[in-house]
Amino acid sequence: MYLFQQHKKKSIALILFLGLFIWFLLCLPSPLFKDSYSVILNDSGGNLLSAKIAQDGQWRFPETGELNPKFKACILAFEDEYFYKHPGVNPVSVFRAFQQNRKAGRVVSGGSTITMQLTRLMRKNQQRSYSEKLIELIWALRVELTYSKSEILKLYSSHAPFGTNVVGVDAASWRYFGRGLSGLSWAECATLAVLPNSPSIIYPGRNQEKLKRKRDKLLFKIKSLNYIDEETYQLSIREPLPQKPFPLPNKSRHLLNRALKEHPGENNFHTTINPEVQNRVLDILTKHALHLKQNEIHNICALVIDVTKNEVVSYVGNTTLKDKEPHGEDVDVIMADRSTGSLLKPYLYGFMMNDGQLLPNMLVPDIPTQIAGYVPQNFDFTYDGAVPAKQALSRSLNIPAVKMLQQYTIDKFLDRLQQMGLSSMNRSANNYGLSLILGGGESKLWDMCSAYASMARTLTNYTKTSAYYFEDWKKPKYIIEKKERSSSKEQIAPLISASSVWLMLEAMAEVGRPDIDASWQRLGNAQKIAWKTGTSFGFRDGWAIGITGNYVVGVWVGNADGEGRPGLTGISAAAPVLFEIFGSLPKSNWFKMPVRDLRQVMVCKQSGCLASPYCTETKKEWIPKHSNVAIACTYHKPIHTDITEQYRVTDACVSPQDMKSISWFVLPPVQEYYFKTKNPTYKSLPPYKPGCEPEVEKSMEMIYPKAGTVIYIPYELSGEQGKTVFEIAHRDPSHTVFWHIDGALVGTTKDIHQLGLNPLKGKHMLTLTDNTGETLTIPFEVVSEKK
Repeated sequence: MYLFQQHKKKSIALILFLGLFIWFLLCLPSPLFKDSYSVILNDSGGNLLSAKIAQDGQWRFPETGELNPKFKACILAFEDEYFYKHPGVNPVSVFRAFQQNRKAGRVVSGGSTITMQLTRLMRKNQQRSYSEKLIELIWALRVELTYSKSEILKLYSSHAPFGTNVVGVDAASWRYFGRGLSGLSWAECATLAVLPNSPSIIYPGRNQEKLKRKRDKLLFKIKSLNYIDEETYQLSIREPLPQKPFPLPNKSRHLLNRALKEHPGENNFHTTINPEVQNRVLDILTKHALHLKQNEIHNICALVIDVTKNEVVSYVGNTTLKDKEPHGEDVDVIMADRSTGSLLKPYLYGFMMNDGQLLPNMLVPDIPTQIAGYVPQNFDFTYDGAVPAKQALSRSLNIPAVKMLQQYTIDKFLDRLQQMGLSSMNRSANNYGLSLILGGGESKLWDMCSAYASMARTLTNYTKTSAYYFEDWKKPKYIIEKKERSSSKEQIAPLISASSVWLMLEAMAEVGRPDIDASWQRLGNAQKIAWKTGTSFGFRDGWAIGITGNYVVGVWVGNADGEGRPGLTGISAAAPVLFEIFGSLPKSNWFKMPVRDLRQVMVCKQSGCLASPYCTETKKEWIPKHSNVAIACTYHKPIHTDITEQYRVTDACVSPQDMKSISWFVLPPVQEYYFKTKNPTYKSLPPYKPGCEPEVEKSMEMIYPKAGTVIYIPYELSGEQGKTVFEIAHRDPSHTVFWHIDGALVGTTKDIHQLGLNPLKGKHMLTLTDNTGETLTIPFEVVSEKK
């Protein structure tokens, strides 16, 4: 019986021991801390760009990665000099604290090591008692078995209180000194080291004298431990204390919000943002925002992409200015869908070049145009008649772009845009119509800049390797991944050839705009820049995007709520910002010519088309090597004149020996009508010699209305019915033209063939006859004449 009792006692003791041992092994919570953390965004150098406070209202940064050796020396000297020598509990300190507390009759000293203080933080600072101290002691031993000394010190430094709502040394460093922990001095590190000891009593801005005494006492100890010399000590104790907390940096809050949205659950983002570039772009945008604000334009954003690395080096999603009344400053306009204005014109130019439907300087019509009720207008409401495609792009002419899109087809263009990553172009071609090329569609500045960066990278890589890569068309990265993926060298069929990109960028680099002030272009660091502006309908959006060999810069200006403002154009509001940003960046080299992807053809110097036998002047021109272009010049025509070349003749009235066969550059009548006003050297066809006129030759062409046009004639404010201006082009304006509607003469014109008319409601027939007998008939309809 006795042996049984003894065995029973031993079993119970063993069970208790095993239970205590298991409890010891499992006593630590997992994770150690369940606190919410601030979300921080760091630049490429690891410095803070922006931060968002934790859900519990604390500035508690994610656990620190590395501690400043100065701070490490200070915190150990102040809190736990024997940190590396004890197993989590210092018996000498515990016994000394017990004696002090017994004499005082209350808790005046804890004798806690840094590991024990860590466990107290884990237990949310329970009320001090001997039982609580025993639990902290046991937890401390358990922590030491699991974590290294370095990890324990980092955990403590990351979760220790530093006064007010600041938790952790990283947050304290930014709040009290305005910079990261790695850049702090000995005095600053000593200041931080003494704060966790009594964070509610002393912190910068409160009890300054007491704080300085504690700091200086610690610095003296640091000197005694030979961490610093006498000179450093004297300089350190003279350093002033911070008087109040600094506001945390807020240099890219929109990127922080975007990162949080695209990477939910993460709280520490290491970005590709270049701090120097970001600061310069912020300064430039702030300066221009103050100026734009005077015109009630409240929002501006900018994006800078490193083409070679495919990385974002600056991201400013909106103005940093704050008004009493909000003006959409929280909107990340870089990621907002906005009307593109004219930004898509270079894409169309490049695609048509790539597909053999355009030559760089081929003439395209620039005349009054009406297509199924759609009436595009150039920005300055003038017409060139016909203009080289390259010049039409550099001058951003609208009507040539519409004509080119009509030829290329909307479906095909839309498909290519989607392939290039313009994800917001998601409606049907019928829904967009031809206005797509003039801002009828919406896109993000992010997508537009990404596509230009991809094209630039495609060109650069092709000149090096003569190949196209899948990697070239990836969106730029802004987050540095913890585990970088290897770069893919997968080759693909090009979305657009390197030669087409080069020709497109060359056209964009042409400065042919009559409506710009060239003075601010010098801000672009005197380098070659391909650039394009865009202005949406109603002056709601001003865009400017520029490309060099190293960078793509995009700028948007406007109001986030869509309110238009007079003078809000890409050329006046966004382009100056663009060139100033380029001027702040390192100078870039221009793209190398992709000779292996180009070939030369002979073109007509006047029409820009492939030279025909009748072209009088030709030149060589570079086009994409694989382009199946077959657009021969049809503008040069053979004509027969008399010996003086003053009259055209036929064999019906002049013998062959009295004729001259020559080539003549001839535009269609309407194109010629407007072309002559901009090109005084243009020569119209000579008139026929009296008696030599052919039976049929078209000299008149209707400008407005075209056949089948439906016209609405409104009433004026005075109550009188308004008039519609009818207009024709005549090869010889000096001829008299007789205007008839439904057989009744309504007027005659000479030299300027325009006539204001207000026909009645219904269908009508306009008949035009000149004094040579040539006749032109145009059916049209007036749909309403009611008030």
